[in-house]
Amino acid sequence: MTLAAATDLATATNEHLASISNTLIYSSMAVYTLAFFAYIFEWLLGSRSKVARTAAALTADTETSAKAPAVTVKKAGGTAVLERPKVVVRSASGARDVPDGPGAHGGDAQGDLYGRIAVSLTVLAFLVELAGVVARAASVQRAPWGNMYEFNITFSTVAVGVYLTLLALKKNVRWLGLFLITTVLLDLGLAVTVLYTASDQLVPALHSYWLYIHVSTAIFCGAVFYVGAVATILYLFKDAYETKLQTGGKPGAFATSVLERLPASASLDKFAYRVNAAVFPLWTFTIIAGAIWAGDAWGRYWNWDPKETWSFITWVAYACYLHARATAGWKGRKAAYLAMIAFGCWLFNYYGVNIFVSGKHSYAGV
Repeated sequence: MTLAAATDLATATNEHLASISNTLIYSSMAVYTLAFFAYIFEWLLGSRSKVARTAAALTADTETSAKAPAVTVKKAGGTAVLERPKVVVRSASGARDVPDGPGAHGGDAQGDLYGRIAVSLTVLAFLVELAGVVARAASVQRAPWGNMYEFNITFSTVAVGVYLTLLALKKNVRWLGLFLITTVLLDLGLAVTVLYTASDQLVPALHSYWLYIHVSTAIFCGAVFYVGAVATILYLFKDAYETKLQTGGKPGAFATSVLERLPASASLDKFAYRVNAAVFPLWTFTIIAGAIWAGDAWGRYWNWDPKETWSFITWVAYACYLHARATAGWKGRKAAYLAMIAFGCWLFNYYGVNIFVSGKHSYAGV
C-alpha cells in the first residue's frame, strides 16, 4: 500500500469514526429525552401522594389545629387527648429541625417506579454519550477537548457521571435528576447546533501531556461546581418556602407540592457546601497546572490572558464563599449568593470568554 493510499484510508477511517460519534451523541440525546419525561412523571405522580396530603395537614394553620386535636387515646378506663405536636418548619441555628422531604416520588409507588426507570435511562444515555466521546477521541487521535463542542459533550458526560456516582454511593440525590437532565439536554443541543466543530488536529501549543492533566481537571471541576450550583438554587427556594411557613404565610399549591418533597434547606445547604469545598482544591490545582503548561508553551507562567484572569476570579469567588461559610455571620443565604456569583464566574469563563473575548486561548475557535 502506497503512502497516499494509507493516508486516504486513515482519513476515511477518521471521518467514519467522527460520523459514529455524532450518531451516538444524537442517540444519547434521544435517551436523555426519555429520561426527562420519566423524571417528569415521577414528579407529577408524587404530587398527588399521601405524603403530600399529610404534609399539607401538618402545616395547617394553628387555629384549625387547636380546634382539632390530633390523637385521642384510652387511659385508665377513660380517654385522654394528646395535643397536636408542634411542627417545626425551619432549622434552628446549628441544628436541623426540619426533616428531609421524601423525594420527587412523594411516597407514591408508581412515582417511585418512574423514578427508577428514569435513573436506568440516565445510565443508558450516559453510556451512549460516553461512547460518543470516545469515538470522537478516536477520530481525532487525541483527547477530545480541543474545542468548545468537544468540551461540552465531555462536560455533560462528566456531570451525569458525578450524579450517578452519588446515587451509587447511596446519597439522597435523585431529586437532582430532572434539573440535571434538563440542562444536559440544553447543553448538548447547544453543542450540536451552535458549537459543532468538525474533527481536526490541535495547534502545536496544545500538543502536550498537560492537555490531559489541565483540561480533564477543569472539566471535572466544572461538573461538580454545576451540581453544587443546582443544590444552592434549590436551597434558596426551599429556605424561602420554610421562612414563609414560619411567618404564617401560605405558599402556592405548586410551590408546596414541589418544595415539600425536596430535602430540608439545611440539608441542601450542607450538600452544596460539601460539594464545593471538596472540589475547590482540585480547581486550585487546575489553575496551577495551567500556569505550568503556559510556561512550557509560551515561555511565561502567567500572561493575564482573559482565560487565566477569569479562572483566577472564579477561584477568588469560591474562596470567598468557603470563607463565608466558615464565618458565623455569613452562613445561609448570604453565602449561597456568593456561591451563585462564583458559579456565574465559571460560566462566563467558559462561554463568555471563549465566544466574546480574544486571547491566547482563542486558537481552538468554538
